[in-house]
Amino acid sequence: MSPSPTVIRVAINTPVNKLFDYLPVAGKTPVAGSRVRVPFGRRHLVGVIAEVCDHSELPLNKLKRAIELIDAEPILDGPLLEMLNWASGYYQHPPGEVIAAALPVAMRQGDAAAKASVQVWSLTPAGRDVDTGALARKAAVQSALLAILANTGQATAEQLRAISPGWRKTLATLGERGWVVCEEVEQPLPDTAVATPPSDRAPKLTAAQQAAINGVRVKGFSACLLEGVTGSGKTEVYLHLIEQQIAAGRQSLVLVPEIGLTPQLLDRFERRLGGGIAVLHSNLSDAQRLNNWLSAWNGEARVIIGTRSAIFAPLPDPGLIIVDEEHDGSFKQQDGFRYSARDLAVWRARQLNVPVVLGSATPAFETLHNAWGGRYQHLRLPERPGSAQQPDINIVDLRKYPLTEGLSQPLLAALQRHLDAGDQALIYLNRRGFAPTLLCPNCGTTEECRRCDARMVLHQKRNRLICHHCGSERPAVSVCDTCHSELVPVGLGTERLEQTLQAAFPNYPLVRIDRDTTRKRGELEKLFAQVRNREARILLGTQMLTKGHDFPDVTCVGIVDSDQGLFGTDFRSGERLAQSILQVAGRAGRGDKPGEVWLQTWYPEHPLLTTLLNEGYPAFAKQALNEREQTAWPPFAHLALLRSECAKKELLFRFLNHARDVAIRLAGTEISVMGPASSPMERRSGRYRAQLLIHTAHRGHLQRFLPGFRDAIAGLDDARRVRWSLDVDPLELF
Repeated sequence: MSPSPTVIRVAINTPVNKLFDYLPVAGKTPVAGSRVRVPFGRRHLVGVIAEVCDHSELPLNKLKRAIELIDAEPILDGPLLEMLNWASGYYQHPPGEVIAAALPVAMRQGDAAAKASVQVWSLTPAGRDVDTGALARKAAVQSALLAILANTGQATAEQLRAISPGWRKTLATLGERGWVVCEEVEQPLPDTAVATPPSDRAPKLTAAQQAAINGVRVKGFSACLLEGVTGSGKTEVYLHLIEQQIAAGRQSLVLVPEIGLTPQLLDRFERRLGGGIAVLHSNLSDAQRLNNWLSAWNGEARVIIGTRSAIFAPLPDPGLIIVDEEHDGSFKQQDGFRYSARDLAVWRARQLNVPVVLGSATPAFETLHNAWGGRYQHLRLPERPGSAQQPDINIVDLRKYPLTEGLSQPLLAALQRHLDAGDQALIYLNRRGFAPTLLCPNCGTTEECRRCDARMVLHQKRNRLICHHCGSERPAVSVCDTCHSELVPVGLGTERLEQTLQAAFPNYPLVRIDRDTTRKRGELEKLFAQVRNREARILLGTQMLTKGHDFPDVTCVGIVDSDQGLFGTDFRSGERLAQSILQVAGRAGRGDKPGEVWLQTWYPEHPLLTTLLNEGYPAFAKQALNEREQTAWPPFAHLALLRSECAKKELLFRFLNHARDVAIRLAGTEISVMGPASSPMERRSGRYRAQLLIHTAHRGHLQRFLPGFRDAIAGLDDARRVRWSLDVDPLELF
């Protein structure tokens, strides 16, 4: 009996929701998880073998043969490939795009699984003999480049670019003279990836920290919520748990919500663990990301720290997964492959049979519900270590105290008192730019975005009007087009508040930290260094300042506009507001000095604020969860959103109405279909937006419904004429 023919099922990075069948490369044994180059239409593309089987739905003589087997051994091991296939099904996203998300760019393109090389320049013997002092008088740039090569031995393009923008042309001249030589070398690992002796000793643990460490299994699956007030030492618990895994020869994966948290955490981990750390986030160059990914893949890196996408990092020796600030919304991808890194972390830990620790001072309601229901182990750090205490929170009733450019007298007085005492202060306003709108006081006209249902934001330093939704911008104007009156900036942004604070406290240096001031690579680290070195005494910023940063000299926090979110339409808006208030308040008093928080509000009697500030976050969460249970919102229900957009509103709603009819036909009694409805911002980037909500009491019902629903709507006549996507477990409904 002849053996069954082999068929490889290949995941190709396309938006088509299927695997593609091919015959394997002649004479090669295919293995799932290896990359393969295949013919695809008129192109040759790189894919990953998702499955090796003995049959195909197509006749074998219709299958094309793969061109090249790129990897002799899998680059995605069995468990990781299994998770990616599961995620593709759960989140209803094409498998090729899901698997591509787990690979560095170079490997998606078919490059070898080898560390990237980099060009370096060094001096020749003739170059070392050049008198750079004499050369400087007639060719300063040439002299400077020779000097840096003499001092460093060899230099990369990044180092030489800092000397002169035209460095390549100058180096070519030096090369023609025989003074410098260029060669390709393996890209050096960052210092953190090289094992070195640790320089910091572990501090004495509190009883609560020790109990938390003892409560996490060293081996075997367990899901733990580590709920600790801000400044309670959660990172110290993480470090002890990681040290246990390193001693046992196992790897640890640490997820953080923002790139801005990575340098501070990396520095602390390196000083304690002595290196052997790989970092994965979007600010890395392609070569850096490839090399760090390979360090995790081959087991060199014992600790992997990264943002959302690091959940797909290879772990040949898995031991522990940690999700820091697990409540943070940035762990949910909001476009394309809309996965939740936090939820995948729990799934992956169970699959790998390792513990997962979810840490937060303000846990997500879903996580608290799991902990209170006994599905997660609940570990608590109720106090800050040593003499540090939780800050006092003071309400400023804006009905009684007039504002001066957004700041009340009680807040100004508190800032003055703390700054005069030699401390630092933090001011929080989650709105960048100078003013949210330009208004004509005569006719009421405002400057609107021409592509969105939104007002343009004035950025005064750049003299531009910018839409924060689609990114379009145009020069700022000063006169109303309608009645020719002078336009007035209305509202407050961080740029405007910066001017106010500098005028009020001219003797105290200020740094502003928001997306506008941190666009350039390395700028965020520079600003945080100014804070740590006390070069800056006042910190002003958006939510970038709220997420886990440790500023020991900050003793006063001012929350300028705490009312954002009090009356939100989304059922999660109150949860998000409570989390942001407590997170930013937690930046105060983390050192030896007591801290205080001043919260400005027009609604001091609002139930959210009174419950949160008088009874604490757990009481607030319990009350809110009771309300969600009564109204059947998550975690007491499960949702999926069909999001769609189109340049033509009629076509958009025709598609969604047909999709609704399909959903009702397939739903049965367990599924409810709501909509279609326009998004609150109906038009964005020149396209109309609307959605259909799928609601059910049981996750299993939703997962059984979605594959058939997706296939059915993909076959609708209008499906190719609109942009649409399914968002499973959406964080934002509106």
